Formats: sequence, structure tokens, C-alpha cells
Amino acid sequence: MTDLQDDQLWAAIAEPGRRRLLDVLVAHGEATPTMLAKELPFTRQAVSKHLVVLVDAGLVDARREGREVRYTVRPDRLNAAAQALNAAASRWDRRLVAIKRVAERAARDSTSPS
Repeated sequence: MTDLQDDQLWAAIAEPGRRRLLDVLVAHGEATPTMLAKELPFTRQAVSKHLVVLVDAGLVDARREGREVRYTVRPDRLNAAAQALNAAASRWDRRLVAIKRVAERAARDSTSPS
């Protein structure tokens, strides 16, 4: 993933409403904004705005069918997003372990006789 793709991904999934929308969309497989708005505490217009962000991040595909637009989750991109999140979690785990070591060493050094 490029930095721009990462930024779009983080922006897309940072908002809890979009994550919830993704959950509903995954459960349905395919849905219109109207269908999604019936299951979410958002207006149809808010759902549509969230969907634009998810499409731009590559997490969702849009397909016109007559007058309706139907949305589906892109499993490949969702998988890449999960991998990116796991990698970020691992990096933070390593950083936190390093910070803990520094703090423990500083605590030992401050309590040892001078």
C-alpha cells in the first residue's frame, strides 16, 4: 500500500459510523444507500457520503443498476486493510515494549545507590 492509500484507509475506517456501515454491508453482501439507511442511525444522505469515502479508499465498489447504485465490499481491499492494521498494531507493540524497557531501566537507575 502506498502512503496515500494508507491515509485514505485510515481516514475511512477512523470514523465509527463507517465501520458500522461496513459491518452492515458485509452482512448484506450488496445494498443500496436506502437499504443501509434503514438499518443505521443515519439519513440516506449521510450513508451516501460515508459510502463515497469508502469507495475512494477502495473498500467498497459501486455498481449502477437502473436508477439505483448498489454497493459491495471489496474483500481483497478489506483483507489488505486488515493486514495493514495488524502491521500497525505490531509496530506499536514493539514501540510500547521499548518504552517499557526504558522506563524500567530509568526506575532501576533512580533507586540504585549513587
